[in-house]
Amino acid sequence: MSSLSNLYLCTYNSLHAIGWAIALSRILSSFVTTKSVNGAYASAGELISLLQTAAFLEVVHGAIGLVPSGVVNPLMQWGGRTHFLLAVVRQIDEVQELPSIFITFVAWSLSEVIRYSHYALSCMGSCPYWINYLRYTAFIVLYPIGIAPGEMWLMYQALPFIKKKHLHEHLFDGLPFSYYNSLMVLLLCYPFLWLKLYLHMFKQRRSKLRKHHEKKKL
Repeated sequence: MSSLSNLYLCTYNSLHAIGWAIALSRILSSFVTTKSVNGAYASAGELISLLQTAAFLEVVHGAIGLVPSGVVNPLMQWGGRTHFLLAVVRQIDEVQELPSIFITFVAWSLSEVIRYSHYALSCMGSCPYWINYLRYTAFIVLYPIGIAPGEMWLMYQALPFIKKKHLHEHLFDGLPFSYYNSLMVLLLCYPFLWLKLYLHMFKQRRSKLRKHHEKKKL
Protein backbone atom coordinates (compact mmCIF):
# COMPACT_ATOMS: atom_id res chain seq x y z
CA MET A 1 0.00 0.00 0.00
CA SER A 2 1.34 3.44 -0.93
CA SER A 3 2.12 5.94 1.80
CA LEU A 4 -0.62 8.25 0.45
CA SER A 5 -3.26 5.51 0.64
CA ASN A 6 -2.11 4.61 4.14
CA LEU A 7 -2.31 8.25 5.23
CA TYR A 8 -5.84 8.52 3.79
CA LEU A 9 -7.02 5.35 5.58
CA CYS A 10 -5.39 6.43 8.82
CA THR A 11 -7.16 9.82 8.63
CA TYR A 12 -10.50 8.30 7.60
CA ASN A 13 -10.51 5.72 10.39
CA SER A 14 -9.27 8.19 13.01
CA LEU A 15 -12.06 10.66 12.18
CA HIS A 16 -14.67 7.91 12.40
CA ALA A 17 -13.27 6.66 15.71
CA ILE A 18 -13.48 10.20 17.11
CA GLY A 19 -16.97 10.72 15.66
CA TRP A 20 -18.34 7.53 17.18
CA ALA A 21 -16.66 8.30 20.51
CA ILE A 22 -18.40 11.70 20.53
CA ALA A 23 -21.72 10.00 19.70
CA LEU A 24 -21.25 7.52 22.55
CA SER A 25 -20.34 10.28 25.01
CA ARG A 26 -23.46 12.27 24.02
CA ILE A 27 -25.72 9.24 24.51
CA LEU A 28 -24.21 8.37 27.90
CA SER A 29 -24.22 12.02 29.01
CA SER A 30 -27.93 12.27 28.14
CA PHE A 31 -28.62 9.05 30.05
CA VAL A 32 -26.72 10.24 33.16
CA THR A 33 -28.33 13.68 33.07
CA THR A 34 -31.93 12.61 32.46
CA LYS A 35 -31.82 9.13 34.07
CA SER A 36 -33.68 8.01 30.94
CA VAL A 37 -32.83 6.11 27.76
CA ASN A 38 -35.31 8.15 25.73
CA GLY A 39 -32.86 10.87 24.66
CA ALA A 40 -30.45 8.73 22.62
CA TYR A 41 -31.72 9.87 19.22
CA ALA A 42 -32.08 13.51 20.22
CA SER A 43 -28.54 13.61 21.57
CA ALA A 44 -26.69 11.70 18.83
CA GLY A 45 -29.10 10.72 16.04
CA GLU A 46 -27.97 13.31 13.51
CA LEU A 47 -24.28 12.63 14.12
CA ILE A 48 -24.76 8.87 13.83
CA SER A 49 -26.77 9.34 10.63
CA LEU A 50 -23.91 11.39 9.18
CA LEU A 51 -21.25 8.87 10.22
CA GLN A 52 -23.25 5.93 8.90
CA THR A 53 -23.96 7.64 5.56
CA ALA A 54 -20.29 8.53 5.15
CA ALA A 55 -19.38 4.89 5.80
CA PHE A 56 -20.44 4.14 2.21
CA LEU A 57 -16.84 5.00 1.42
CA GLU A 58 -15.93 1.62 2.92
CA VAL A 59 -17.87 -0.08 0.15
CA VAL A 60 -15.88 2.01 -2.32
CA HIS A 61 -12.62 1.13 -0.56
CA GLY A 62 -13.37 -2.56 -0.99
CA ALA A 63 -14.50 -2.12 -4.61
CA ILE A 64 -11.29 -0.41 -5.72
CA GLY A 65 -9.02 -2.73 -3.72
CA LEU A 66 -7.87 -0.14 -1.20
CA VAL A 67 -8.73 -2.62 1.55
CA PRO A 68 -9.22 -6.42 1.26
CA SER A 69 -12.79 -6.44 2.60
CA GLY A 70 -14.48 -6.85 -0.78
CA VAL A 71 -17.87 -5.31 -1.53
CA VAL A 72 -20.66 -7.68 -0.44
CA ASN A 73 -20.25 -7.71 3.36
CA PRO A 74 -19.56 -3.95 3.74
CA LEU A 75 -22.51 -3.19 1.46
CA MET A 76 -24.86 -5.47 3.45
CA GLN A 77 -23.89 -3.84 6.74
CA TRP A 78 -24.00 -0.31 5.36
CA GLY A 79 -27.32 -0.90 3.60
CA GLY A 80 -28.97 -2.45 6.65
CA ARG A 81 -27.92 0.27 9.04
CA THR A 82 -28.57 3.15 6.66
CA HIS A 83 -32.05 1.88 5.83
CA PHE A 84 -32.77 1.49 9.55
CA LEU A 85 -31.66 5.05 10.29
CA LEU A 86 -32.82 7.06 7.29
CA ALA A 87 -35.85 5.14 6.04
CA VAL A 88 -37.35 4.17 9.39
CA VAL A 89 -36.07 5.99 12.48
CA ARG A 90 -35.58 9.42 10.96
CA GLN A 91 -39.02 9.34 9.34
CA ILE A 92 -41.05 8.33 12.41
CA ASP A 93 -40.90 10.65 15.41
CA GLU A 94 -42.86 8.17 17.53
CA VAL A 95 -40.04 5.59 17.56
CA GLN A 96 -37.16 7.96 18.23
CA GLU A 97 -37.52 7.78 22.02
CA LEU A 98 -37.96 4.02 22.31
CA PRO A 99 -35.44 2.03 24.42
CA SER A 100 -34.47 0.02 21.33
CA ILE A 101 -32.86 3.15 19.88
CA PHE A 102 -30.69 3.50 22.98
CA ILE A 103 -29.72 -0.19 22.79
CA THR A 104 -28.89 0.05 19.08
CA PHE A 105 -26.88 3.25 19.34
CA VAL A 106 -24.83 2.10 22.34
CA ALA A 107 -24.05 -1.25 20.67
CA TRP A 108 -23.12 0.46 17.38
CA SER A 109 -21.03 3.14 19.06
CA LEU A 110 -19.01 0.72 21.18
CA SER A 111 -18.45 -1.54 18.17
CA GLU A 112 -17.36 1.30 15.94
CA VAL A 113 -15.06 3.02 18.43
CA ILE A 114 -13.24 -0.31 18.79
CA ARG A 115 -13.27 -1.12 15.05
CA TYR A 116 -12.11 2.27 13.77
CA SER A 117 -9.50 2.63 16.52
CA HIS A 118 -8.14 -0.78 15.53
CA TYR A 119 -8.00 0.20 11.85
CA ALA A 120 -6.36 3.56 12.55
CA LEU A 121 -3.72 2.12 14.88
CA SER A 122 -3.04 -0.71 12.43
CA CYS A 123 -2.39 1.87 9.70
CA MET A 124 0.11 3.49 12.04
CA GLY A 125 1.72 0.11 12.71
CA SER A 126 1.21 0.44 16.46
CA CYS A 127 -1.96 -1.48 17.31
CA PRO A 128 -1.63 -3.10 20.77
CA TYR A 129 -2.79 -6.68 21.21
CA TRP A 130 -5.64 -5.76 23.56
CA ILE A 131 -7.21 -3.53 20.87
CA ASN A 132 -6.80 -6.32 18.33
CA TYR A 133 -8.39 -8.78 20.77
CA LEU A 134 -11.29 -6.42 21.49
CA ARG A 135 -11.85 -5.87 17.77
CA TYR A 136 -12.31 -9.58 17.18
CA THR A 137 -14.08 -10.45 20.44
CA ALA A 138 -16.44 -7.62 21.47
CA PHE A 139 -18.63 -8.24 18.42
CA ILE A 140 -19.68 -11.61 19.89
CA VAL A 141 -21.84 -9.74 22.40
CA LEU A 142 -22.37 -6.35 20.75
CA TYR A 143 -23.62 -7.53 17.35
CA PRO A 144 -26.53 -9.67 18.66
CA ILE A 145 -27.52 -6.91 21.09
CA GLY A 146 -27.54 -4.32 18.32
CA ILE A 147 -29.59 -6.55 16.03
CA ALA A 148 -32.24 -8.35 18.13
CA PRO A 149 -33.41 -5.97 20.90
CA GLY A 150 -32.11 -3.07 18.81
CA GLU A 151 -32.70 -2.86 15.06
CA MET A 152 -35.19 -5.70 14.60
CA TRP A 153 -37.32 -4.85 17.62
CA LEU A 154 -37.50 -1.18 16.66
CA MET A 155 -38.50 -1.95 13.07
CA TYR A 156 -41.20 -4.26 14.38
CA GLN A 157 -42.44 -1.50 16.70
CA ALA A 158 -42.39 0.91 13.74
CA LEU A 159 -44.71 -1.23 11.58
CA PRO A 160 -48.04 0.26 12.85
CA PHE A 161 -46.75 3.80 12.25
CA ILE A 162 -45.50 2.87 8.78
CA LYS A 163 -48.92 1.47 7.90
CA LYS A 164 -50.78 4.45 9.38
CA LYS A 165 -48.56 7.05 7.67
CA HIS A 166 -48.33 5.14 4.37
CA LEU A 167 -44.59 5.69 4.64
CA HIS A 168 -42.62 5.72 1.36
CA GLU A 169 -45.84 4.85 -0.49
CA HIS A 170 -44.84 6.96 -3.51
CA LEU A 171 -41.78 4.75 -4.07
CA PHE A 172 -44.00 1.71 -4.51
CA ASP A 173 -46.59 3.19 -6.90
CA GLY A 174 -47.56 0.58 -9.47
CA LEU A 175 -46.08 -2.29 -7.48
CA PRO A 176 -48.22 -5.11 -6.04
CA PHE A 177 -46.77 -4.56 -2.56
CA SER A 178 -46.05 -1.65 -0.22
CA TYR A 179 -43.09 -0.56 1.86
CA TYR A 180 -44.95 -1.97 4.87
CA ASN A 181 -45.08 -5.40 3.21
CA SER A 182 -41.44 -5.25 2.12
CA LEU A 183 -40.33 -4.35 5.64
CA MET A 184 -42.17 -7.35 7.07
CA VAL A 185 -40.36 -9.58 4.57
CA LEU A 186 -37.07 -7.89 5.45
CA LEU A 187 -37.67 -8.60 9.14
CA LEU A 188 -38.13 -12.28 8.33
CA CYS A 189 -34.89 -12.31 6.31
CA TYR A 190 -32.90 -10.15 8.75
CA PRO A 191 -31.66 -12.98 11.03
CA PHE A 192 -30.34 -14.93 8.04
CA LEU A 193 -28.62 -11.89 6.49
CA TRP A 194 -27.17 -10.95 9.86
CA LEU A 195 -25.96 -14.52 10.49
CA LYS A 196 -23.86 -14.36 7.32
CA LEU A 197 -22.03 -11.30 8.64
CA TYR A 198 -21.76 -12.76 12.13
CA LEU A 199 -20.20 -16.02 10.93
CA HIS A 200 -17.85 -14.03 8.69
CA MET A 201 -16.64 -12.18 11.79
CA PHE A 202 -15.95 -15.47 13.58
CA LYS A 203 -13.91 -16.59 10.58
CA GLN A 204 -11.93 -13.36 10.73
CA ARG A 205 -11.47 -13.79 14.48
CA ARG A 206 -9.90 -17.22 14.11
CA SER A 207 -7.60 -15.98 11.37
CA LYS A 208 -6.46 -12.73 13.02
CA LEU A 209 -5.93 -14.10 16.54
CA ARG A 210 -4.19 -17.21 15.22
CA LYS A 211 -1.76 -15.03 13.26
CA HIS A 212 -0.95 -13.11 16.44
CA HIS A 213 -0.24 -16.30 18.38
CA GLU A 214 1.94 -17.63 15.56
CA LYS A 215 3.98 -14.41 15.54
CA LYS A 216 4.32 -14.63 19.31
CA LYS A 217 5.76 -18.17 19.04
CA LEU A 218 8.32 -16.97 16.50
